[in-house]
Amino acid sequence: MSERESRAPEHEHEQSSRLGDLFENLPAPSPQVPTTGDDTPAPGSRRAAREAAARQPMTSSVEGTTGGEADEPARPVSAAAGRPSTPTEAEADTPVATDHAVATRAVPVVTTADVSTPHGPRRSGGVDEAPVLGGGLDEIFAAQDDDRDRGAPAKKQRRKGCLIALIIVLAILGGIAAGGIWVANTFGDRIADAMGWGEPKDWEPGQATGEALVTIKQGDTGGPVSKALYEAGVTKTEDVFYDYLIDENIAVTFYPGVYRLQQKMTAEDALAALRNEDNKLENTVSMPEGGTIESALPSMAETLGMPLADLEAAVADPSAYGVEAQSLEGWLFPAVYTFDPEVTATQVIQRMVDRTRESLAAAGVPDEDAQRILTIASIIQREGRTDDFAKVSRVIQNRLDDDMLLQMDSTAQYGYGSLHEGVVSSSAEALEDPNEWNTYVHKGLPITPIASPNDAAIDAAMHPADGPWIYFVTVNLETGETQFSETLAEHEQGVEKWRDWCRANPDAGC
Repeated sequence: MSERESRAPEHEHEQSSRLGDLFENLPAPSPQVPTTGDDTPAPGSRRAAREAAARQPMTSSVEGTTGGEADEPARPVSAAAGRPSTPTEAEADTPVATDHAVATRAVPVVTTADVSTPHGPRRSGGVDEAPVLGGGLDEIFAAQDDDRDRGAPAKKQRRKGCLIALIIVLAILGGIAAGGIWVANTFGDRIADAMGWGEPKDWEPGQATGEALVTIKQGDTGGPVSKALYEAGVTKTEDVFYDYLIDENIAVTFYPGVYRLQQKMTAEDALAALRNEDNKLENTVSMPEGGTIESALPSMAETLGMPLADLEAAVADPSAYGVEAQSLEGWLFPAVYTFDPEVTATQVIQRMVDRTRESLAAAGVPDEDAQRILTIASIIQREGRTDDFAKVSRVIQNRLDDDMLLQMDSTAQYGYGSLHEGVVSSSAEALEDPNEWNTYVHKGLPITPIASPNDAAIDAAMHPADGPWIYFVTVNLETGETQFSETLAEHEQGVEKWRDWCRANPDAGC
């Protein structure tokens, strides 16, 4: 064995001894287990930094015990325990007692004598009370902690965001509400009908009461009959009967006549009553308000089951009924009449004339003035609404007193045979025809009444309203609104209103 080889084990033994001494001199590790106390600040927070700064004098004292210089720059210390984060060999053998857990991060302490803070310059005897945090997570946590301390900017941003969100929500809700209102106004009735939310159009079964007479004319179909039932108080709405026929796909033929029904009947019950022959009053006829003899006699003959010629012969001689006139026009009072099965044509006409005399007597009309009052009343019946009857009567009387032409369209139409034209305007031929009823050509009253007036018209003819009116014109054919004027200029303004309405309603029959 060579000398080198013989010395190798000794050399290896020396190395092992040195390594052993090295490990023996290593400082003992300190436990890094944080406590669970509620007062331990979060690592990197401002509170942790302030507590670390507060322990700085203790750190200097510890350093003095280990032989450090008093004015030596401070070494990094633990934020929680206030001792050097990197112990020397002497310090490793001398444990530092503390009742706080050792922090897991080191926080450097600044020794600058004058450091500006967010609140202004601050002096602390050469050592700043607050440590300067390093980069990385420390800065992040510190920034968050500062925001929490300041609070105002973040709260302002949150309030601004909440306000914007509230405005958006209100705008959306407002749009939904506006859309809902539009839908309700436009389609509310249809939606209610489809969903069954609306007011019932038909009466409930078992509500029928009283009596109602319904007149069905020759040729009437479901629509006119439905309207007649509603006007008589039988059905609840004007279209419910017609809708019932359509919905149930019912084909029915309606026979002219007067039917005795009840009020507040369902559409189904009303149809059953109309089909029941016991409810038809075979000898019941009606004379319409504003009707004429020529238009009324055919339906009377059909309903009563007598020849039309018999009725025409019955009206041919007015003197047979004590009437001193060339015609019985205006003397057949508008009403519903029921006759015995054996009634004759003369008896039918006599009953109607007698009813007219009753109305004349109720209005206080002298017998010798009956024909004149009936003639005025017939014009009133054709020209005005019931509410305006007394005013129309005054216009007629004022024109007669002033020896003016009456210029009533209804009289010109009657004489020309064109009552279908309406009462607002007439054809040039009707206005120019020289017949004895045309008040555009002849002064004074027509030679006979032009229609059958009711009680209200007869009373208005006998008692005209007080007023200076000379003109009147219906300015709205749908509502019957009429303007009464004293001067021609005012009347022409009313005529222009009527023309405007006609232009706006081209299909209204102007």
